[in-house]
Amino acid sequence: MRKYLLAFTAAAFCVSVASAQQRPALTAQDYARAERFLSYNTQALVDGSAGQPNWLDNDRFWYRVLTARGSEFILVDPARKTRKPAFDQAKLAAALSAASGKTYEANRLPFRTLSFSPDAKTISFAANGKAWKYSVGSGQLSPDAAPAAPYANAGNEIESPDGKLAAFIKDDNLWVRDTNTNHLTQLTTDGAKDYGYATDNAGWTHSDKPVLRWSPDSRKIATFRQDQRRVGDMYLVTTNVGHPKLEAWKYPLPGDQDIATIERVVIEVNSPKVVRFQMPPDPHRGTLSDDISSSGTFDDVDWSPDTRELAFVSTSRDHKEEKFRIADATTGAVRDVFSETVATQYESGQGAINWRYLPKSKEIIWYSERDNWGHLYLYDATSGKVKQQITKGNFVVTQLVKVDEKRREVYFLADGREPGNPYFTHLYRIGLDGKNLKLLTPEPGNHQVTFSPSGQYFIDTYSQPDRPGVTVLRATDGKLLSTLEKTDVSRLTATGWKAPTPVTVKAADGQTDLYGLMFTPTTLDPGKKYPIINYIYPGPQGGGVGSWSFSSARNDNQALAELGFVVVVIEGSCNPLRSKSYHDACYGNMAENTLSDQITGMRQLAQKYPYIDLERAGIWGHSGGGYATAAAMFRYPEFFKVGISESGNHENRNYEDDWAERYIGLLKTNPDGTTNYDNQANVPFAKNLQGKLLLAHGLMDDNVPPYNTWLVVDALTKANKSYDLVVFPQARHGYGSSSYYMMRRRWDYFVQHLAGAVPPHDYELKSKPDPRNAVQ
Repeated sequence: MRKYLLAFTAAAFCVSVASAQQRPALTAQDYARAERFLSYNTQALVDGSAGQPNWLDNDRFWYRVLTARGSEFILVDPARKTRKPAFDQAKLAAALSAASGKTYEANRLPFRTLSFSPDAKTISFAANGKAWKYSVGSGQLSPDAAPAAPYANAGNEIESPDGKLAAFIKDDNLWVRDTNTNHLTQLTTDGAKDYGYATDNAGWTHSDKPVLRWSPDSRKIATFRQDQRRVGDMYLVTTNVGHPKLEAWKYPLPGDQDIATIERVVIEVNSPKVVRFQMPPDPHRGTLSDDISSSGTFDDVDWSPDTRELAFVSTSRDHKEEKFRIADATTGAVRDVFSETVATQYESGQGAINWRYLPKSKEIIWYSERDNWGHLYLYDATSGKVKQQITKGNFVVTQLVKVDEKRREVYFLADGREPGNPYFTHLYRIGLDGKNLKLLTPEPGNHQVTFSPSGQYFIDTYSQPDRPGVTVLRATDGKLLSTLEKTDVSRLTATGWKAPTPVTVKAADGQTDLYGLMFTPTTLDPGKKYPIINYIYPGPQGGGVGSWSFSSARNDNQALAELGFVVVVIEGSCNPLRSKSYHDACYGNMAENTLSDQITGMRQLAQKYPYIDLERAGIWGHSGGGYATAAAMFRYPEFFKVGISESGNHENRNYEDDWAERYIGLLKTNPDGTTNYDNQANVPFAKNLQGKLLLAHGLMDDNVPPYNTWLVVDALTKANKSYDLVVFPQARHGYGSSSYYMMRRRWDYFVQHLAGAVPPHDYELKSKPDPRNAVQ
């Protein structure tokens, strides 16, 4: 019997080897070549991009620019129309070398931190574990007083506008710390577990940092007391030697009777007093996204300059109704000004909340998509009536940047008004009366702007996915004052790098234009056939392309293409930045996942580019893209042959309440016992799997709990379907240090099952820092 088994095993081994020998094999050198197209290799070859501006007195600013030699620091004075080195880097390098006994190059200074005095005459920095001060004029370098040890809880504090106080949470109550003396003052006393002040928990994201908004005079705090006492828990269990540890936190789900609510308050700081708003608790909801602090602060609140009033917006649980309210910050009395109700879901903008309270003129700037496009409206704050539609047309206001109350003008970013790609953002100015619209950034491309403190100037960086960026300085009226930097990619292109190809296809409706990017091998042979891979993120809060500005690498799209694939990213309907109807195309039917658009678009690309092999179509995505990938494999099994689904929210009844209830609606049970969520889930369709599917999830994922994937695993097992699985015992939602391992596994999976080739064994991707990044 043993001899038979040995013979059988040997024969099987020979067959396996013979089979492998018939398949093309990729080598470690092939993977290394693909790796050269990842961001940690490409970005180091991009020169001339201006870093973030750091503002000084009189609207002067400095920034850092990376060059082929290293770092350069530039000081700009708009009033004097000068652009010059911020300091003599060679002189500072020599002084630092002499003081430390080490040798430093002028363009590779070992700064750990760097700051300028307001007059730009002195710089302070840390290097080699010591603090230094350097006089720009005299060139004198001297040791600086060691900075005070950071306060233990400083990372979870929010400083007041005057910098004298810092607010933090302790034992479910709100406290402030005197930043000079470290003296602590308790502001509230009745906070309790799951019923604390300013607590940060949206279910899918949570921290120990308070959610609040300081008044302009630093004397009051707008915040809330969050009631989670009856909210259900979510659990994760660690993987370790010995007894595992249980992580538990409040995580409401769609359909739960009890969700987190907030009881709004204003807290007077100097003589601690809590002013409670005279209104019922609000659902833990915001107008911008599924969190009350998604903009980085307490969302949907706006102090009057005299701090007597606080304007705010209450959002209904299903995001269909918004109530604009004004509270008396002294008494807590609340006045309802107006409300807006929509059939699907309301949002106040893209990346920024686009409403403002103007107490001097008793007006409100409000954002609405009531005419199918995102626009600004002017309301009377006394009557609650619309006075004027400020912007109008077939374009989307994405961000209200600046309000000039004196001149009665607003500055805003918008997409889709100019010819070409509708995702390109431009800056505009218009009067509050809706007249005198002016384009301030005319160059084609995606514009990112930063206004000076006085508002007299702004810095404008613009680019396109296939065209490197330019950074210019403009006056507030849009006049070009100077060109600061032009991104140089000559060192990058010398390596064989090429930009992605912008593509336009029709949606599944045959009418709507869809926009995307296509990545092909730099060694493309038009006479060959290449499998096609769709990278998908279906939104609906954002799409797969991400920023439409220039980037030297987008995920691993180009690297994957180098292994012998065509990779496409198509912004299908159901995503933002277009019309309201475009965005709402998947409302109540998230399982659509833009998949009909993706397939239609891929077919059109295959007709235009014959080297695309639609018989070998793959798809992959993470999070919402993981959900879409599994849906693609289950609902379109004849089209998609290979899929990789990472950390997907496959069952939205198992994902946090706010996202699903916003985009699908409240959970409703039909007379036959079915619900409006049944068809959203991937589990009922898992039995349809025909191709190869790899599932992946982090076991400590506190955004999309891993049970979402385990439900799919269970369904596939019960349906007797073969699948592959990768788990990361220590990883959260984004995999962290295991990200490159997952990337390599992704490459292997597509190479093996979509291209029919043999990948190299256990190739290791190793990120490395840009050698020019001395400043951190």
